[in-house]
Amino acid sequence: MSNSRVELPVLAPEVVPCCPPLTSAELSEADAVRMAAMFKALGDPVRLRLFSKVAAHPGGEACVCDIQDVGVSQPTVSHHLKKLREAGLLASERRGTWVYYRVDPSVLAGLSHLLDLDR
Repeated sequence: MSNSRVELPVLAPEVVPCCPPLTSAELSEADAVRMAAMFKALGDPVRLRLFSKVAAHPGGEACVCDIQDVGVSQPTVSHHLKKLREAGLLASERRGTWVYYRVDPSVLAGLSHLLDLDR
């Protein structure tokens, strides 16, 4: 028997937005609190750039070493990434000495769906 591992395909989770579009129904209090935290986190230019770098990175995830060039110190980058994680905008995974970040597709779908004014 060999020690080789069989890699199973990763199935993409169904993308489900959190909230109805603003023009279709009022937000619940819980949805408003959740979305306000996300928009507050994105209200900082450095955080918005970091979020954009992760979202646009090939493969859907980025090592902190690839996205830290946003004009602030490394500890400040870590602080901003923590705020994005706390707001539910980013997920992270430590691999050795580096941390990799990714945007859950449902987050982008939720933000987009909430602001879809054509409905």
